[in-house]
Amino acid sequence: MTGRLSHLNDKGDVRMVDVSAKEVTSRTARAEGFVAMAPATLALIVMGKAPKGDVLATARIAAIMAAKRTAELIPLCHPLPLTQVTVDFDPSRDPPGLRVVATAKVDAKTGVEMEALTAVSVACLTIYDMCKTVDRAMSFSGIRLVEKTGGRSGTFRR
Repeated sequence: MTGRLSHLNDKGDVRMVDVSAKEVTSRTARAEGFVAMAPATLALIVMGKAPKGDVLATARIAAIMAAKRTAELIPLCHPLPLTQVTVDFDPSRDPPGLRVVATAKVDAKTGVEMEALTAVSVACLTIYDMCKTVDRAMSFSGIRLVEKTGGRSGTFRR
């Protein structure tokens, strides 16, 4: 890590980083998060009986859409031509809830971590929205980058 923030110029003003001199490389990022919920809520989701419909399909589509719009949501992110976004859900009985994992891929001059993190965040929010009528006590935790590959900084694994 450097002691200098890349999104600040020499005067300390916020700026979008210039990536024009960087090479295009294949890059991936995987992020995760957890939605804690009541066991009955988890059962409704797993059985496909949530009042608002198919929670996991809706959360998956919302996450993919969010990844594609990350540059519109995070001010200094570069728009990226994503080549793939996947979103998976792993139900947990103890503690009760859903682990959300998103992977984003791109061939570009800058990384795709924010897209994977945005996908996870929006999937968690969508799960909440789809189930809030039965469980307003749901909570999110552990939203974090798990792995990234490509680019000058190489591979990161948590």
